[in-house]
Amino acid sequence: MQQLTQQQQSHLLIMARQCIENYLSKRIRPIIEFDNLEEYLKVPAASFVTLKRNQQLRGCIGNLVASRPLIEDILNNSIAAATEDPRFEAVSLQELESIIIGISILTDPVPLEVESEDELLNIIRPNVDGLILTFNNHKATFLPSVWETLNKATQFVSQLKVKAGLPLDFWDKEMRFEIYQTISFSES
Repeated sequence: MQQLTQQQQSHLLIMARQCIENYLSKRIRPIIEFDNLEEYLKVPAASFVTLKRNQQLRGCIGNLVASRPLIEDILNNSIAAATEDPRFEAVSLQELESIIIGISILTDPVPLEVESEDELLNIIRPNVDGLILTFNNHKATFLPSVWETLNKATQFVSQLKVKAGLPLDFWDKEMRFEIYQTISFSES
């Protein structure tokens, strides 16, 4: 995905907020008319929408693989972040005005070939890489923005294992890792 202009980023954030507001007030999902859209909105992309209130996570839902147009992905993830994140109660319409919306558009994940946790820790780049962990039926990801709170590679990886339902110190040669980067922006 190419970089987005400030105007394009602002437009996506406005659309995400309007989408959530319409869904919370009227239970209406957006109808997307692709004929009238700018090309960047039609490109298949994977995104995450993150909601924060008082600088605390309030909802975050997304996709790791590009399977639908960018606008469709963002709008569907906006509604899901507000109403379907199992860690939180649904956002109320009254609460929405105090919510800050963030959007992350992901690059395609790249598999890593690592033999040890030390090797993984030396490859991942703080504040740059997101990481996907897959092991049997365990799977989890951390966006690059998670480096803001887990700023050491050891913390980042160990907490990702916990998120996937594995012990902090778990390691198995069958674990698979992928890295990706994001274009991330949020409301001020």
